[in-house]
Amino acid sequence: MQTRKAWITGTGGLIGSEIVRSARRWAEQWRVTGLTRAELELTDHDAVTSRFRSDSPDLIIHCAAMSRAADCAGDPISARANNVDATRHLAGLARNSAFIFLSTDLVLDGRKGNYTEEDSVNPLHVYGETKAEAERIVLENPRHTVLRIALNFGKSPTGDRGFNEQMHAALAAGQMLNLFTDEYRCPIATEVTARAIWELAGKEIGGLFLVGGGERVSRWDIGQALVRRWGPLPGTIQRASSKDYSGPPRPADLSLNCQKLQSLLSFPLPGFHEWLEQNPTAKV
Repeated sequence: MQTRKAWITGTGGLIGSEIVRSARRWAEQWRVTGLTRAELELTDHDAVTSRFRSDSPDLIIHCAAMSRAADCAGDPISARANNVDATRHLAGLARNSAFIFLSTDLVLDGRKGNYTEEDSVNPLHVYGETKAEAERIVLENPRHTVLRIALNFGKSPTGDRGFNEQMHAALAAGQMLNLFTDEYRCPIATEVTARAIWELAGKEIGGLFLVGGGERVSRWDIGQALVRRWGPLPGTIQRASSKDYSGPPRPADLSLNCQKLQSLLSFPLPGFHEWLEQNPTAKV
């Protein structure tokens, strides 16, 4: 089998690091190069161009992003440079190659739920706006792929990128967390996301796909399941409603219908509780 070259950007993060780890199992035909910001600053377009010409990757899986909504709101110029301009430059370099861009369910406004690829985007904050713009740029090339990713959980290199890691740290520090009973997501383990990405990479199919778990669950349900998994911690979780929340707008229902992607995969996308039951010893 011919070995082909793949770049993975953002490998200091939650999903990018898992894509590299899982390559040995799911991507034997690829010679993988993981790129952290320290190794290649993607906003330095000259450096990126030079490295691309030197490596000549056959595939780029672009995970790197300025992904914290608060950071993007506080510095929209940097958010645009990282999420839009860097993506445009990479996609341009890879115009004749496979390019997979990881977007987010947060380009949606959460008013509908059970979203499909046909639904219009309507982001509620700067982060979502920049990712939605980057999606449009990537999809101008019919060979390129956008994956709109749901809430992921797993293990990150720094131990603080996954929502499960952040929740555990807060509870371990004795904090009380208000978890909404009326805010819904389709959480998915990073290892499942990574496997799906590698399978799709092998098919080289362009276009937009939604990637999420097979179950619509509330923030409160997620918290309950994780607390049961972890056992006693100093902090506590408390039921809350988004109706009582006075902060910036939040999408209420980002549940996804992933049948378009599911039809291409060799395995089912598991629901949140199903994955926990099937992986009783996995650290989350």
